[in-house]
Amino acid sequence: MPALRKSPLDASQLWLLVLAGGVVMGLALGVRHVQGLFLLPVTMDRGWSRETFAMAMAVQNLTWGIVQPFTGMVADRYGSAKVIAGGLACYALGLAGMAHAATPAAFLWTAGVCIGVALSGTAFAVIYGALSRLVPPERRSWALGVAGAVGGLGQFTLVPAAQWLIGGWGWIAALLSFAVVCAMLLPLAFPLREPASRSQDATAPDAGLSLAAAIREAFAQPGFWLLNLGFLACGFQLAFIGTHLPAYLMDKGLRAADAVAALAIIALANVMGTYVCGILGGHHRRKYLLAGIYLIRAAAIALFVLLPLSTWTVYVFAAVMGFVWLGTVPLTNGLISQVFGVRYITTLFGFVFFGHQLGSFLGVWLGGIVFEATGSYDAIWLGAMALGVLSAALHWPIDDREIRRVRPAGAAG
Repeated sequence: MPALRKSPLDASQLWLLVLAGGVVMGLALGVRHVQGLFLLPVTMDRGWSRETFAMAMAVQNLTWGIVQPFTGMVADRYGSAKVIAGGLACYALGLAGMAHAATPAAFLWTAGVCIGVALSGTAFAVIYGALSRLVPPERRSWALGVAGAVGGLGQFTLVPAAQWLIGGWGWIAALLSFAVVCAMLLPLAFPLREPASRSQDATAPDAGLSLAAAIREAFAQPGFWLLNLGFLACGFQLAFIGTHLPAYLMDKGLRAADAVAALAIIALANVMGTYVCGILGGHHRRKYLLAGIYLIRAAAIALFVLLPLSTWTVYVFAAVMGFVWLGTVPLTNGLISQVFGVRYITTLFGFVFFGHQLGSFLGVWLGGIVFEATGSYDAIWLGAMALGVLSAALHWPIDDREIRRVRPAGAAG
C-alpha cells in the first residue's frame, strides 16, 4: 500500500477524493433509493406478495447494519480502497442475481443478503471514514458535505434512469444495467486508497489505542448508545418512505409519474440538504442540528398525512423530506469523530449505523406486514412521526465533548 499522505492536499486532490467518494456513494445509494419503483413490476411479474418484496428489502437493510461494523474493522485495518472495490463487485453480482431470481428465497439471498453486504462497503461508513482520515480536520465538514451532495445528485440521476429503463426495457434489464455500471466504477476506489499500517501521530489523542479498547471506550459512553437509538428513527423513516411511497401514492389514485417525481424531488433536495448540513456541522453543535432534523421530519410527515392528498402536497412533502433526507449522516459521523477521534471512525460509525439499519428493517418489513393485514399504511406513518419526536429527545442530552484519554507514561508528547 502507498505511504500515508504527509503533505497538505491541494484543491485538485481534495476534489478528486470527494468526487470519487461521492460518485461511488451516489450509485450505491441511488440503486437502493429506486428499489421502490421495482416493487410493483417485480411482484406482478413473479406473482409474489408485497410482503415478499418487503421482506427482501428489510433483510437487505438488516444485513447492511449487521455487517457494517465488521466491514468498518477491515477498512480501518487494511484501508478503504479494497473494501470499496469489493463492495462494488458484490453489488454487481447481487443485482445480476436479483434480476434472475425465480423464487422468493433466491430473491431474499440476492436482493437482501448480497446487496446488503455490498452496501456496507460502498456507502456512508466506508466513504466518510476514508474522507475523515484523508482530509485535513479543518476541511472535513466541507468534504463530507460535498461528497454527500454528489451522492445525492447520483440518487437523483438514477430515478429517471430507472424509470426509463423499466418502462423501455423491463425491470430485469434495468437491474442488469445497474450491475454493469457498478463494475465500471471499480477504478474509483483507487483515489481513496489508504495504507494498511497507518503511521500514527504520537501526539494524537487516540495514539496507541487498540481497536478493542476503542470499542470498549465507546460502548461505555451513554451518548454513544443514545446516538445509536436515535439513528433508528432515521432508518425507519427513510426505508419505509423509499420502499413504500410509490405504491402508497398509486393506491391513493395518483399516477406512477407522481411517484417517480416524488423520489426525484427527494433526491434533488437531498443534494443541497446534505451539503448544507455538512457545512452547518462545522459551525454549530451537531447534536442540536440532529434533533432539529428529526423534529422537522416528524412535522412534515404529520402534515402530509393530515392534509388532503394531491400532487402538490406530495411534491412539497418530498422537497422537505429530501432536504433533511441524509443530512443526518455527515452530522452523525462528524459527532463520532469529534468525540472519539478518526482512527477507528469507520468501525465506530458502523456500530451506530446498526441502529439505523435496525430501524430500516422495521420500516420496510412492518410496512409490508401492516399493509397486507390492514390494506393501509396509516399505522406506519404514525409510528414514523412518534419515532422522530423520540429521536430528537434522545439526541439533546448527548455529551459531545472530546474524550479525554490518559496518555501512557513515556508517550511522546
